[in-house]
Parts: sequence; structure tokens; C-alpha cells
Amino acid sequence: MEFKEIQVSEMNFNPFDKISKQWMLVTAGDEESSNTMTASWGGVGIMWGKPVATVYIRPQRYTKEFVDKNEYFTLSFLPEEYRKALNVCGSVSGRNVEDKWQEAGLHPVKIDGTTAVEEAEEVFVCRKLYAQEMLPECFIDSECDTKWYPDKDYHTMYIAEIVKVLKI
Repeated sequence: MEFKEIQVSEMNFNPFDKISKQWMLVTAGDEESSNTMTASWGGVGIMWGKPVATVYIRPQRYTKEFVDKNEYFTLSFLPEEYRKALNVCGSVSGRNVEDKWQEAGLHPVKIDGTTAVEEAEEVFVCRKLYAQEMLPECFIDSECDTKWYPDKDYHTMYIAEIVKVLKI
């Protein structure tokens, strides 16, 4: 199938369902190399007068290396029939398998100099604006720290402009 571009204002997008229940794939890389990972934490909104997506990536995730070294990344939302692939992308590291894409039964597609997932029903092309490692001293509710970070492997938060929305 072929993607068509729509305006951000045309989206029918419930982030509570799309991100936390349906999940998304965070993908970065170029023609040479890319990686993808499943994420269920994030958000969308307006920041600095721009439509933005916020994603959170732990330091040990291989995809973080690709997000860090590239200006753009994508968020891909897949239909429910790809739940098994989403589970693979959330549990298998691209460092440890020869071809994570093949293992998950997914296909990378190049879009605007970055990589997305061909099987997606919706893709956000995102340009990084801000990144910050979460710090333990910034938690107001210390239970969030102790519950979610027993190993002190704090996420890096990325705020990225949604520069393009693609739908099938």
C-alpha cells in the first residue's frame, strides 16, 4: 500500500489508545542501517508553537543509538494483526539478531531520509527538537522513581516536531 500525506489537523488520533494500548514503533536510521523498537509511553501535543510527539527511550535500547545520531525518526502505528511483530520489536534487540526486521516479519521503508515501517497504517515523521535524560532528583512523586527505575536506567525524553503525517 502507498502512504498519503495528511495535515496534522486532519488526524483522528486518541493518544491513550494509540500509544498505550495499540503501541507504536520508534524507528530511526538511514539507507545503510536502521532499527526499530516498540514503545507504549509517549504523547502528542503542542510545544513551542509546533505539533510535537514526545517519546522516552532507555539507555540500553539499541534504537536509542540511531535516534541520537540522526535528526529525524518515525513513529509507526500498526494494525492489531501485527501484535506479534510489536512484541518481537519490544523484546528482541537489533544488537543480538542478524536481522530484527526479518525476525519481526516487518519491512523498513525509507521516507524523507529516515526509516519507517511499511506495514504501518499511520506514520509520524519527527524532527528532534529537544532531548533530556530523566533525573532522579526531578521526581516529585518518588514512587515513580522506585517503581519504574529500580535499576536507575532512566529514560531520555525526546520532544520532536511532527513534520509529516502519513496514512494508508
